[in-house]
Amino acid sequence: MSQKNDKKTIRAWAMFDWANSAYNLVITSTVFPAYYTEITSTPEHGDKVSFFGFTFVNTALANYSLAFAYLVMAVSLPVLSSIADFRGNKKTFMMAFTYIGSLACCGLFFFDLDTLELGIILSAVAAMGYIGGVAFNNSYLPEIATVDEQDKASARGFAYGYIGSVVLQIICFVFIQSPGTFGLSTQKAVQLSFLLVGLWWIGFSQIPFRKLHSGGQNRGAVNHKVIHSGFQELAKVWKQISGMAVLKRFLLAFFFYAMGVQTIMLVAAAFGAKVLHLPQDSLIKTVLVIQLVAILGAYFMSRFALKYGNIRVLICVVVVWMGACVGAYYTTTANQFYALAVVVGLIMGGIQSLSRSTYSKFLPENTPDTTSFFSFYDVTEKIAIVIGLFTFGYMESVTDNMRNSALALVIFFLIGLVILVSMLKMKERKDY
Repeated sequence: MSQKNDKKTIRAWAMFDWANSAYNLVITSTVFPAYYTEITSTPEHGDKVSFFGFTFVNTALANYSLAFAYLVMAVSLPVLSSIADFRGNKKTFMMAFTYIGSLACCGLFFFDLDTLELGIILSAVAAMGYIGGVAFNNSYLPEIATVDEQDKASARGFAYGYIGSVVLQIICFVFIQSPGTFGLSTQKAVQLSFLLVGLWWIGFSQIPFRKLHSGGQNRGAVNHKVIHSGFQELAKVWKQISGMAVLKRFLLAFFFYAMGVQTIMLVAAAFGAKVLHLPQDSLIKTVLVIQLVAILGAYFMSRFALKYGNIRVLICVVVVWMGACVGAYYTTTANQFYALAVVVGLIMGGIQSLSRSTYSKFLPENTPDTTSFFSFYDVTEKIAIVIGLFTFGYMESVTDNMRNSALALVIFFLIGLVILVSMLKMKERKDY
């Protein structure tokens, strides 16, 4: 295991965000949602689609499929983390999820309206690959950086992710804007962008794969006891967390505000395309701006946290997120959407980076099984996303209006805010 705060190791670790954030931007945030919404909105059926004989609102189906992917990972990650701890090979799992997710993105090259089922399945598999890779990558943070450096290291990871994803997004944008220059149709240019995401993801992931340690290999067979111990390990972690009032309170707050944060990030492009009828190129430009602004947001949040404390900064950011939800409900013009997008960009990177590093700071010092603790963190986030996406999709299906879905997320943020405020009265920790 390398020494903590080694610059080369931290840079290599951050490059994993560079590699996989292309999926997060192109597949979940811009090109895929806009393309999916466009091809599944037809004069004959409106926004209704048939999926294995069942009829859904197109965007609700996309949300349900993502919710299913997150639910599968929430259930399976404890088992996989237990096996990784037992065998000491979490990098192997990180690599496996990376290859699964990236190859699924490559498979989206063949996605069109006639292959709707294939596209939905591959998009869900790609999400599982992304989720799994991030979960195991997160568990390296307390192993490569000391507590006082974790905010900075976490922010660097997110910054690398935003920069890398923007670079690939620009490349994809060139193909989509001028497909004829490359002998492509517009649809083929879009499909090519999905292939490029997969290749980018695989290629740049080799950097952290070469640098990060694997841990000691335990060649013993994995049996039912090891698998069962995954959930036992979660129960053990929860028992430890239950005795740490601040960490327990933070996780509860994180659970609720993550329902809103992650859902908004996953549905923003579909909202712009379906509610405001923004063209694909406008959505891509908007999200590019969001990514660039998010780099500044992640940096300044880490600086503010040093001065004012993590919890106080998170409280302020959650309040802004609530305002963003209300703003989305009343947004009717493209310019209003663009202004709202800039605000979301500033707070998006900051809340992700600060949440990860805050959790890491609250862990017991010299914790040997960080994978299990971060598995618990990731399971908490994944269940929050499942609830958030299902709520968003269900509200749209019932009210036939995405605006109501956005407004409903305020409730989750409000609960998280109340819990964060209550943490200021707790005196167990002295660093905030």
